[in-house]
Amino acid sequence: MNIGQKIARLREIRGIKQADLARRLGVTQQALSKMENCESMDDERLERVASALEVSPDVIRNFREDVIINNVNDQNNTVINYQFNPIEKIVALYDQLLATERKRIELLEAMLKQEQEKNR
Repeated sequence: MNIGQKIARLREIRGIKQADLARRLGVTQQALSKMENCESMDDERLERVASALEVSPDVIRNFREDVIINNVNDQNNTVINYQFNPIEKIVALYDQLLATERKRIELLEAMLKQEQEKNR
């Protein structure tokens, strides 16, 4: 994915129309369309685009389609970018579920053992 494609995808994820982003950047929609088709971009222009998208330039540079970006405003109203892979989140939740089930099985086995000893 080239830098222009990353910008276009982030714009879509953030729910910003091409005309709105073009207006924020002070360029025409056609100029933005060309930006979204370019292979690379100088740092100064990338900074301006990142600012208009309210993300850091690194978010654009490192953007991957398989990673979801959540923006959270902290107490100082600063945007913090959290990135996580949904697959990793599912695996972590599954591990927690397995651990809970293992504990439940251990408890049931202990209760069964106590009941069997009572009946002897």
